[in-house]
Amino acid sequence: MTKVTLIKAGGRGAPGQKPEHPPSLYEKRNQIYPKLAHGKFRMIKWLVMAGTLAVYYLIPWIRWPRGEGIPDQAVLADFEGEKFYFFFLEIWPQEIYFLGGLIILAALALFLVTSLFGRVWCGYTCPQTVWTDLYIWVERAFEGDRAARMRLDRAPMSFNKTWRKTGKHIVWLLIAFLTGGAFILYWHDAPTIGRTFFTGEAPLTAYFFAGVLTFTTYALAGTMREQVCTYLCPWPRIQGALTDEHALNVTYRYDRGEPRGPHRKDQSWEGRGDCIDCKQCVQVCPMGIDIRDGAQLECIHCALCIDACDDMMKKVGRPTGLIAYDTDVAVAARACGEKPRYKLLRTRTILYAILIAAISLLMLWGYTSKSTYEFNVLKDRSPPFIRLSDGRIRNGYTLKLVNKSTDVRTVDVSVEGLPESDFEIIGLGPAPEGGTLQVTTDAHGVERYRLLVTASPENLSRRTTLTVQIKDVATGEIAEADAPFTTGDQ
Repeated sequence: MTKVTLIKAGGRGAPGQKPEHPPSLYEKRNQIYPKLAHGKFRMIKWLVMAGTLAVYYLIPWIRWPRGEGIPDQAVLADFEGEKFYFFFLEIWPQEIYFLGGLIILAALALFLVTSLFGRVWCGYTCPQTVWTDLYIWVERAFEGDRAARMRLDRAPMSFNKTWRKTGKHIVWLLIAFLTGGAFILYWHDAPTIGRTFFTGEAPLTAYFFAGVLTFTTYALAGTMREQVCTYLCPWPRIQGALTDEHALNVTYRYDRGEPRGPHRKDQSWEGRGDCIDCKQCVQVCPMGIDIRDGAQLECIHCALCIDACDDMMKKVGRPTGLIAYDTDVAVAARACGEKPRYKLLRTRTILYAILIAAISLLMLWGYTSKSTYEFNVLKDRSPPFIRLSDGRIRNGYTLKLVNKSTDVRTVDVSVEGLPESDFEIIGLGPAPEGGTLQVTTDAHGVERYRLLVTASPENLSRRTTLTVQIKDVATGEIAEADAPFTTGDQ
């Protein structure tokens, strides 16, 4: 007799045997301990960090006189007053296209810089890089440089470890709070919100956004760091389409460095490369990568590896520049024994420069030629018209007047285009027959009036057009706007 054994596929296994689990798709973060680098690029990063932080924290406190009753903050998004202020620029809601133009210019400038010098934005001026640099500086002040921080993390809990870790996180939270607090200054008058925030009189939105920025600054710069650049930020993927083999990137010159290996003081340099495999470039890297592995998504081109490598080359008596800003084409040319050529003027860089110049000129022309006084006439939708007891038809409108200048403006309002008609402005009364009504708008003011126009239905179509005209009393400037006049059901 043949014995048959049936095995159930996908079962739990034998009794007492632990079930198999699929491999985890999440890799735990390996803590990176970047070493302090010394050199010109580290100094540039210190200066850029100080400058960008000063700009962020101090700009809301700069005053810019604009006239009585107008905010005197140089940079302010005044939602209550429906205007954006940026030093001498004043952008109204109907001029939002200027903000769109500025965003386009910023994007094109970033494209141009990336196509020329790689990810210098990421390495020097990106907010994540700037605040991470600041947080690492605080961390180094409390815990020491790379080796000391690694020893402290491996050490058992003690008073020394506790106070250093606690002090670091307290300063981190203070910086995060100052960052969130500075953010809300751009949306409110800085001295006012700075006073009312701590007395509980500030708007609820101020506390909300200050809290959000405090949390995100502490989390992103304090705990996530390089993970933001690698996993959260889309720019590393986008910049791949903006660079080519002619872009200047932080590059390990393998044509000179290979074959690598340790080097003794009395050993000859014949038959080997200049790289002594000291791994100093890896130890100073805030992303924890090895630049010698070639172009990598994680690399932010901070150039700290250049400083570390140059320092080692000086110590072993070899020329600096083993790691440097270079192009793929130049490295390949030297590897073949050819003279490298650099090509900064390329189709893409010329195109970006032309677009930047064209858009800048277009925005400059638009801003210098924009009107300082605008008005709109909006017809009531419901009811479209009213028939009075004498048989005449009345239509209602909203007259919106916008004075963009720093002076009080007075204008004459008249209505034309309708025979046997008259008009009145609620609050000012009816206009004399064939005459005008005067209205005044404050400096940087927006005034709304109810306009009622009455006309005889004879000799009028069911839907005709009237013209509202305003004339500046001081300058004689005239502006007109058309509006429909309804005499029957549509």
